[in-house]
Amino acid sequence: MTIRILLADDHEAIRTAYRIILDAQPDLTVVAEAADGASALEQARLLRPDVVLADIRMPKLDGLELTRRLAGPEVADPVKVVVVTTFDLDEYVHAALRNGATGFLLKRSSPALLVEAVRAAMAGDTLISPQLTVRLLRALPAPEAVPVDQPVDPPADPLTARERELAGLVADGSTNAEIAEQLFISAGTVKNHLANIQRKLGVRNRVGIASRVWGERR
Repeated sequence: MTIRILLADDHEAIRTAYRIILDAQPDLTVVAEAADGASALEQARLLRPDVVLADIRMPKLDGLELTRRLAGPEVADPVKVVVVTTFDLDEYVHAALRNGATGFLLKRSSPALLVEAVRAAMAGDTLISPQLTVRLLRALPAPEAVPVDQPVDPPADPLTARERELAGLVADGSTNAEIAEQLFISAGTVKNHLANIQRKLGVRNRVGIASRVWGERR
């Protein structure tokens, strides 16, 4: 299946760069571009792309409001939106996710991560730029300590040593491609391992995996 993408950014050079990166993939195709949020909203409702890549600061309608109107909790038939921005502000990340975004990337992210974010959105996952994930997790409050005399049940389905290694790399901000290169395994094997980890930990995505690892490290 070919993933159809709408690009929403007020800088033509950015849209051109994204189009070159995405159209080079056999399973991705850019079907439309928009230079402002209002046009992006109109085209998204008309063309029903699979994924919208949306900048935050755009004329007429900003990317956060665009995300809310396309993917917010009140939308009956939401469109998947990945926010791509220069501004790595925590409040932007939280607002985008509250408004239904299925990803949040910084524009300085690698082309491989851009492609991975689109595919993750289609798979129902949420990909956030690794450096943002690490920072957000560091800001989480430490879990309450368990009294030493209180028994703790072991996990019913513990991770294998290999799965713990992968989970640690996810928590450190590594992408699937970087994990594959570091561990000398294929990208497909990484995805299979991550799917198993998510199932065992009862989390929906790599952010949940990272959160669990950071909780154990504290």
